Amino acid sequence: MIRRARITVNGKLAGILSQDDRGYHFSYTAEYVKSKEPKPVSLTLPLRESPYFSRTLFPFFDGLIPEGWLLDVVETNWKINPRDRMGLLLVCCKDCIGNVGVEAIEEEAE
Repeated sequence: MIRRARITVNGKLAGILSQDDRGYHFSYTAEYVKSKEPKPVSLTLPLRESPYFSRTLFPFFDGLIPEGWLLDVVETNWKINPRDRMGLLLVCCKDCIGNVGVEAIEEEAE
């Protein structure tokens, strides 16, 4: 199963984050990279045309996930395993503090 999310910077689509059996992938869109004064999602994911890959969720995105009592609330109410980092990111991080947003891409039924 592949899970995907649109990643926005200041409300503009900047890239796509996905998770598959191998790990996590992040790619900036070509339009965003070529746009006027694009900003990177983070200093650890500088702008580039080639995709990023990691076996674990990229630290920047993992850092967006709440901690402490707020994480407990999310785990209890949405029944999400705390080790499901992508699941937590998709549920919790649509309206993050800062300029980055995460919006789940719903898979279409075939």
